[in-house]
Amino acid sequence: MTIADLDRTACELRDRNDPLRSYRDEFILPPETIYLDGNSLGARTKGAAERAHEVIADEWGTGLIRSWNAAGWFDLPAKLGDKVSKIVGGGSGSTVVTDSTSINLFKAASAALKMQAADSPDRRVILTQRENFPSDIYMLQGLAEQLGDGYEVRLVDDAEVTAGFPQTMTDEVALVVLTHVNYRTGRLFDMSSTTSAIHAGGAMAIWDLCHSAGALEIDLAGSGADMAIGCTYKFLNGGPGSPAFIWVSEALQNRFTQPLSGWWGHAKPFEMSPDYAPADGIRRYLTGTQGVISMSVAEVGLDVYGRVDMAAVRAKSLQLSDLFISLVENRLAEHPIEIVTPREHAHRGSQVSITHPEGFAIMSALIERGIIGDYREPAVLRFGLTPLYLGFTDVWDTVEALRDILDNRIWDAPAHKVRGAVT
Repeated sequence: MTIADLDRTACELRDRNDPLRSYRDEFILPPETIYLDGNSLGARTKGAAERAHEVIADEWGTGLIRSWNAAGWFDLPAKLGDKVSKIVGGGSGSTVVTDSTSINLFKAASAALKMQAADSPDRRVILTQRENFPSDIYMLQGLAEQLGDGYEVRLVDDAEVTAGFPQTMTDEVALVVLTHVNYRTGRLFDMSSTTSAIHAGGAMAIWDLCHSAGALEIDLAGSGADMAIGCTYKFLNGGPGSPAFIWVSEALQNRFTQPLSGWWGHAKPFEMSPDYAPADGIRRYLTGTQGVISMSVAEVGLDVYGRVDMAAVRAKSLQLSDLFISLVENRLAEHPIEIVTPREHAHRGSQVSITHPEGFAIMSALIERGIIGDYREPAVLRFGLTPLYLGFTDVWDTVEALRDILDNRIWDAPAHKVRGAVT
């Protein structure tokens, strides 16, 4: 980043020449708002409200129960799964959209441990990052507690993961569950080399793609991953609480034993048999009746990505974060700020995270101005960069607002110290 890039006029020029510029019109955001929290909840897609109304008023209101067939409701999990799979490099027929990320992790981890118990019964350790999203850790801890019999969760530092597990990959390890992008710092882990290290140690690999799906190029099948989970409400813009997804490699699909064996995963659900028989392939990952309205709205966001070149998305994401980092370094240098997101492109997701002792109050002051990021303990301000609706001028204006808030201690107002239930 040259000094010539560090002015607003240069940013405006880059926005005019942006090949992804037209995608901004696919989203509806409040006027005078810069939205930098798409890594937590994506923006509303154009057509989402209309699609929800269509499902409620027409498909449900008029079609009633007939819409399970006539409107294709029954096929939504697999239909949307194939759309997600194209985004994450999973291949056709390998993904379903269903349930929450946590529930899908429970299903995937349970199945992986059962496979390992059959092949290597002495392997009873689950490794995951100390900085993994807490819900993943909690779910794994709960699973280990339920299994008992020596199963345990061990936490590893990011440096250990990056190094290929030289200290922790023992012959006790059955499963490694990793987040692809660290939710707090934005660190990106190399999926291919890390999966290879896991397999070399005799363990299986599950990847959490919540902070990478829709933000960068992913090649699940090519990386050799065993399973993956993720959500659709962040970069994929599926709406608050929209359903998650689960991907399983082709080699493992019919070995996958469903721990939550509901009727939607049955080979012949409408025979109403009292005995469970799993469906072949992806349908066996389903459990109960699906949330049709939320799935239908999520499809609107997925369809946007069906028209997008992910290489172009990744290129712009890195350009935006390069600019953000350079502006912080050049314009906020006299303040006690640390950039915790890696500078190296190969290790950076689609966000910039900085720390400041008064991080919560600073973010509150930014949000009051219509610049919406979020805060994570300890002292981390997160700025998610969604290339489809953010521009270079947005980054410039954000850092300028930060400079004003810091220079004039605007964050020190009592109102900015008050915390709500959600931060």
